[in-house]
Amino acid sequence: MNRRSFLHASTSALVACSLPPRAQTRSAPSRPRPSPSQLAWQRDELALFLHFGVNTFTDREWGDGREDPSIFSPSALDARQWARAGRNAGARSLILTAKHHDGFCLWPTRTTGHSVAASPWRSGQGDVVREFVEACHAEGLKAGLYLSPWDRNNPAYGDSPKYNDLYCDQLSELLTRYGPIAEVWFDGANGEGPNGKRQIYDWPRFFRLVRQLQPNAVMFSDAGPDVRWCGNENGTAGDPNWSTVNPDAVTFPGEDGPGVSDALQHGDPAGTVWRPAEVDVSIRPGWFYHPAEDDRVRTVENLESLYFSSVGRNGKLLLNVPPTRDGLLHPTDVARLALFRARLTSRFERDLARDARPAFSVIGPGRTQVELDLGRTVTIGVARLEEDITRGQSVARYTLYGAGDRDWQVLSHGSTIGYAKLDRFEPVTVRRVRLAIEDTAGMPQGIAVKLYSPFGPVTL
Repeated sequence: MNRRSFLHASTSALVACSLPPRAQTRSAPSRPRPSPSQLAWQRDELALFLHFGVNTFTDREWGDGREDPSIFSPSALDARQWARAGRNAGARSLILTAKHHDGFCLWPTRTTGHSVAASPWRSGQGDVVREFVEACHAEGLKAGLYLSPWDRNNPAYGDSPKYNDLYCDQLSELLTRYGPIAEVWFDGANGEGPNGKRQIYDWPRFFRLVRQLQPNAVMFSDAGPDVRWCGNENGTAGDPNWSTVNPDAVTFPGEDGPGVSDALQHGDPAGTVWRPAEVDVSIRPGWFYHPAEDDRVRTVENLESLYFSSVGRNGKLLLNVPPTRDGLLHPTDVARLALFRARLTSRFERDLARDARPAFSVIGPGRTQVELDLGRTVTIGVARLEEDITRGQSVARYTLYGAGDRDWQVLSHGSTIGYAKLDRFEPVTVRRVRLAIEDTAGMPQGIAVKLYSPFGPVTL
């Protein structure tokens, strides 16, 4: 397999294990489906987040906006090193913190003096955003940008109309100067401004502007409109996890209240819009680089576990890997990423059901099963189940069975499948496998079953 195939092998199996034509043509209400941009976003499976800025040099997680721009002076910044590390990890995109809550901008903006233009880096002529985007494109990766709405430096923050204009100007600069941007990342961070006032964001205006300037970009926030937060920062998607949501459940980023947590973690089987979950987590305890955390980088086993609890629960993994004060990813982080990719490639290199002969049957309203004859006995311990999400998401309950020389036994069971569901179970020797779809939110189509050899324990 090539270096990325462990992340993208799922697309080829959907044709071989589709439901029978009789089941596919049965009339059923139309289900929400992903846009081409949302589909590409999900199939990427892994992206890297890069938190970098003045906090890197103050050893803080949140700056207060009073940092002197002269502290920003990375001695060996190499965005190509970031991109190569991401590519070698199997990531297809990287997202950079163009501005965090401290208000320091990593590009020479006309909107504020609090930017790299006031720093000694590159003699005040540098542009981290440009170097980042160009590095991504040079390595065949997509580039994304995070622009914090909270700005603890700018005096306009809290004068809502004035700051909303300024924020739109910053978005416009980022989305018109650097070519294609694949993801625009928002959060709902909101605090008191330097003027002692709280800001009211004009989210509909921000979303319209992104759609106008970068129509192919997906927008992430608690509320979407394209991708939603999973509701935590520990690398775990909800179970069940529907990609469909009720758009009224979370209407703007940062919203809190009854039902919001459940809506973010689990979605809604009756949801009217497609808004899949992004699972963000850091490879270190903090989001910015801290030298004291150099010996606290996640192990390969833990990173593998994150893959199971994010991608393996119908989400996408956004893994933060922060650059150091030199402007490089730390050697430990880079090595860990490469080993992570190698581990997954090895784990999922051989699908033992690849040449199986599927037999399909409809066993009742909303109930379908597919049985695979593997043609030989094999020992399995992992199953990857998939729906063809180009047609939506439907499976609400399933059970996976296996049989060798004896009767059928339950291997695993669950609720949602969606893009991917990874199940682990005790090693068992089987010749036949049966996936029973026991409840649905619509007619399931394009179900795939992949089987893999057992391997050691995955721990959080």
